[in-house]
Amino acid sequence: MTQPKLHVRKGDTVYILTGKDAGKRGKVIQAIPSKGKVIVEGINVVKRHSRPTKAMPQGGIVEKEAPIDSSNVMLVCGKCNKPTRVARKIVDDRRYRACKKCGEIIDK
Repeated sequence: MTQPKLHVRKGDTVYILTGKDAGKRGKVIQAIPSKGKVIVEGINVVKRHSRPTKAMPQGGIVEKEAPIDSSNVMLVCGKCNKPTRVARKIVDDRRYRACKKCGEIIDK
């Protein structure tokens, strides 16, 4: 079975469409294509209780980002700085992601 494609990648700036953080922007830390989810820096922060370990002898409550479904985020174009859908453009027999609003190629 092939892995589903995501419209966002690690390092992209995204706009959050739904949830408690709707309207915020953040950078994608990790993309999880097998689950169709992304982890965004500073968004969907949850508290986890961790047991004491050698690395962290104190233990306690740790805040970390939880995954968000990729359908709830929208890519932000680097040129026009607006949330946009992703178009596919073929240049020199290579497929690139492009901004639907201004037409600028996003990944070079």
